[in-house]
Amino acid sequence: MNAPVEFHPLHGFYTLFRKEWLRFWKVSVQTVLAPVLTVLLFLVVFAYSLRGRVEIFPGLEYSTFLVPGLAMMAVLQNAFANSSSSLMQSKMTGNIIFVLLPPFSYGEFFFAYLLAAMARGVVVGLGVLLATMWFVDIRLEHPAWTIAFALSGSGVMGALGIIAGLHSDKVDELSLFTNFIILPLTFLSGVFYSVRSLPGFWQKLSFFNPILYMVDGFRYGFFGRSDVSPWLSLAIVGASFFALSCLTLWLLRTGYKLRY
Repeated sequence: MNAPVEFHPLHGFYTLFRKEWLRFWKVSVQTVLAPVLTVLLFLVVFAYSLRGRVEIFPGLEYSTFLVPGLAMMAVLQNAFANSSSSLMQSKMTGNIIFVLLPPFSYGEFFFAYLLAAMARGVVVGLGVLLATMWFVDIRLEHPAWTIAFALSGSGVMGALGIIAGLHSDKVDELSLFTNFIILPLTFLSGVFYSVRSLPGFWQKLSFFNPILYMVDGFRYGFFGRSDVSPWLSLAIVGASFFALSCLTLWLLRTGYKLRY
């Protein structure tokens, strides 16, 4: 007689995480290399066309200033894209049922999708930094700050991606999140400029953009200079991550748009 299979609570988490990891890694040309190439095009267009004409921080070339912002933008956009597209596609094709049938807890579901989204974001961000180091001399003055904001920022966008994926039943609905929320907030977060250079009204308005604190804190890790205190930025990003995580766990626990 065969011995019963012993259930371990981490088995479900590992299975879901591995599925999500393989989902984007199997098509890494599309999910990793393509975003890196897009960032390189941004660098060529903005940095080299404005070289010598714009100086954000004294003694710092604009191309050098630009790279951390572009890397963080890639981290955030790809973390959001991974979790949101995975859930939306699973719901459209109907294979979400294979995730719902096994006895996975909503905590395992959440952390598996979240960490996979963070993994894709960080992998793309590292790819951007490795690709741009051949063109721009980048220094890393505070690595701990860089890692902290990369992880917390990708966590925020990964959780937001789960919410968007749960809410969206088709591509058009998900495109609303991407085109009218994520893209504007990332492009207007100080990736290409310092918010201190904006006029008074727009500068004050920018401080209501949570992605500003992710980009600014990440950049501080490279240069030791920022528009906002890194401690304040980390507090705001951490609070955003906590709030979104609680909301996402509640939606998963109630089966929002998963149980019909």
